[in-house]
Amino acid sequence: MTPGAQVAAAIQLLDEIERGRAPADDIVANYFRRHRFAGSSDRGAISAHIYAVLRHRAALDWWIAKAGQGLAVDARHRTLAALVLAEGWTPKQVEEACDGDRFRPPPLGSEEREMVAALVGQFLERPTMPAAVRGNFPDWLHPYLERAFGGALHEEMAALNTEASLDLRVNRLKGDREAARVALRHEDIKAAPTPWSPLGLRVRERIPLATLDAFREGLLEVQDEGSQLAALLADARPGMRVVDFCAGAGGKTLALAAQMENRGHLVACDISASRLERATQRLRRAGASIVQRVPISSHRDKWVKRHVGSFDRVFVDAPCTGIGTWRRNPDAKWRIKPEDVTELAALQADILDSAQRLVKPGGRLIYATCSVLREENEAQVERFLADHPDFKLVPIASVWAETVGTACPADGGMLRLSTARHHTDGFFVAILERARKEKAENTDKAEKTAKEPS
Repeated sequence: MTPGAQVAAAIQLLDEIERGRAPADDIVANYFRRHRFAGSSDRGAISAHIYAVLRHRAALDWWIAKAGQGLAVDARHRTLAALVLAEGWTPKQVEEACDGDRFRPPPLGSEEREMVAALVGQFLERPTMPAAVRGNFPDWLHPYLERAFGGALHEEMAALNTEASLDLRVNRLKGDREAARVALRHEDIKAAPTPWSPLGLRVRERIPLATLDAFREGLLEVQDEGSQLAALLADARPGMRVVDFCAGAGGKTLALAAQMENRGHLVACDISASRLERATQRLRRAGASIVQRVPISSHRDKWVKRHVGSFDRVFVDAPCTGIGTWRRNPDAKWRIKPEDVTELAALQADILDSAQRLVKPGGRLIYATCSVLREENEAQVERFLADHPDFKLVPIASVWAETVGTACPADGGMLRLSTARHHTDGFFVAILERARKEKAENTDKAEKTAKEPS
């Protein structure tokens, strides 16, 4: 493909992403499946154009308004602006790519030429830009993010706007981290141990993962280091009864099965039967034989009532805004709406209220999100503890010492991982333990006595 054809493809896909509801990576992957003539260099160039726009959309829109003389803020003009500001193209290169020839974008109009010329030598970010423009996030999210990060807001948003590395988790059912490093080295792939997770390997380059023996044989799984830590902190042990309540396609289910050494009973629940079905191949490849997949109609499904007090560990990776994953899914920031925060917070609270019924006395409820917002994280835990006095917060440092073993990055009761400080996705974990029966009964008696008139 010519550079112009690559640009035309990027504009087409950006327009489809803007109009559709599917994630950008799905839309791009489907395009490449339909256009198999596009080689690896073509795929790389098209993806680079697309993600330059998605990552810097707010700044590009600001520049279009400033230099575009009334040009529409759309996929074509964002791409033209990104070619100059983010990728360093010259006006001549832009003109040659957009010459209207077959498969290439139409020639530039006079206003477009003037905009391109005006952007030469400019920087994507300027100190005079509003905070949401500099940070490339929706303006309405500013107060939420400021509550979460305070004075570190700009640093955190800049980190979330970078390209993520590829994090891999070693499957303990198949081998250890050193064996995985050796296997990757034999494929000429350099992998470094992740700094926090004892199971993680980090790869900085793009690799053909699906073709690697270590992946095909189940020694490695793709999983961000933050997500690996969340699963480790569940402290799921061999012989336990464990439920992954919002299992999705099974990433954390696989990690939990490995922790349990394939001994015990592990249930993967989800309201999407198709997502659970997609986990089948991953479970088989990983050798995870203790997993029972249970599709449920909702988090209030009758299955929950039938299994009240049955599990040692209940893992709830709750639906959330997903702000912590913006490095990997920059398009998601432009799909989120103001009402989503309120609606998701209500859903998270209801899921926790239902899932806690599954926890046996002395068992633990693990609440995790890939959000950075206090409304979805600390506020949820505080509300839950106020409503459920038979649960207590287990200090994260004590659980970390037992499960991870390295220096704990959190000094409070809950774990909040950030991209700028920890180089993981933004992640939150809280461990909530139900009192043992005798203790709970004594607490109830004490509260009843205190309420009786003297």
